[in-house]
Amino acid sequence: MSEAGRPAFVLHEHRRPRHHFDLRLEEGGVLRSWAVPRGLPEKPGQKRLAVAVPDHDLDHLTYEDEDKSVADIGWWEEHDRTERRIILTLHGRGGSQRYALIRTSRDWLLHRLDPG
Repeated sequence: MSEAGRPAFVLHEHRRPRHHFDLRLEEGGVLRSWAVPRGLPEKPGQKRLAVAVPDHDLDHLTYEDEDKSVADIGWWEEHDRTERRIILTLHGRGGSQRYALIRTSRDWLLHRLDPG
């Protein structure tokens, strides 16, 4: 949990084997994780592929090594959830951004929403 007792998130930047990002959300005692090859969408309306990957232990929240660094970290809040979609806000170092994680038939899409 973050300092305020809210669920934490981290965005890891991986430089190997190919450059990509991992979005990790604290939930149920683990970090639920998605690989986001092109990084988080930068503007409302943009979408990025998000591939679910195995959960990570909470001690991975601040983990870094020569090939992995923390690109952003903070806490997240859920606004709505169905079986196919999670509406959330990431509260990171650079401010707050609202997203929808949408399950497709194969993977997920990470959609940047208007601040609302």
